[in-house]
Amino acid sequence: MQTVESVIAGLNHWIETLPKELSRLQELEITERPLPNKWSKKEILGHLCDSAINNIERFVKIQYEEQPYVIQVYNQDHWVALQHYQETPLDEILQLFCALNKRAIHIISHIPAEKLASTCIIGNGEHKTLDWLLQDYLAHMEHHIKKQILA
Repeated sequence: MQTVESVIAGLNHWIETLPKELSRLQELEITERPLPNKWSKKEILGHLCDSAINNIERFVKIQYEEQPYVIQVYNQDHWVALQHYQETPLDEILQLFCALNKRAIHIISHIPAEKLASTCIIGNGEHKTLDWLLQDYLAHMEHHIKKQILA
């Protein structure tokens, strides 16, 4: 099990590394969709921004809302489509990714240790802790970055 410090270190790693890695790719590599109904690398990065937006709210609310806090799901495909990440300059999406994750780090670094046991109900009805949610956030990010964006 990761610690809060390792989640923060992981987020910092991708804030530093991802812009450098993406700068090595050609425009076609970033914008090409593997299939018509699949996201491009650029859209996947946009999805990670959407994930940050939604999870920042969760990281805050779970600390003060009634327990267990019920996680509201969001339609990921609609978020990506309606924000038009495919047409947005990559630098703009990267700046958003970095800014949102710096904000997430700030919030995470100020969570009192006792709040890490706060509970939530995720989409499938399972009960999880805030600590689990933090770790899952980084794992989700790394899955998309390692297996899709940089693959």
